[in-house]
Amino acid sequence: MSKTSVTEQYDEEKSPAQFLLEVGLKVTYPRLLVLSLLLEIKGHYSADEIVKMLKERQTPLPRASVYNTLEALLDRELIMVGDVGPGRVLYEMNKYWHHHFVCMGCGMIIDIPCLKGEKPCLYPEGVPGTIEEAQIIFRGYCNACLARTRESKATLSETCESGPVLFIADENQ
Repeated sequence: MSKTSVTEQYDEEKSPAQFLLEVGLKVTYPRLLVLSLLLEIKGHYSADEIVKMLKERQTPLPRASVYNTLEALLDRELIMVGDVGPGRVLYEMNKYWHHHFVCMGCGMIIDIPCLKGEKPCLYPEGVPGTIEEAQIIFRGYCNACLARTRESKATLSETCESGPVLFIADENQ
């Protein structure tokens, strides 16, 4: 069945040290820095983005230390990998099991609650092994991109912040 995780026990009042101790991890400076940052900033970030943010906060850590810390936090399910498709790995706090909506216009990532609320939430037939988790990626256009597209009668060649937006044909043409 599902592994014990922070999901049901997540409490924003806990300190990063308490989270570490509760899952049996030694409290170290790199773990405190990385976990504190992820608790504060919320969202989905790559290891390189975490390295950069720590440096900007005047608390730099070597890249290898950040990767090692993320691996330890992931192993104890304090954080999870936000699966948004091919490309860089994104990490986030493991508050509850969920899926992701990725805007194809601006790249925004939005957490979508899982209907079952635990992993794995899907059990397809005929799998030659065990299933540990299933992550669903919803792709489409966020409301902000849709609104901008409608306002400007945008085409695929126009962009919405960081990428192409949906084509909406002018019905009068």
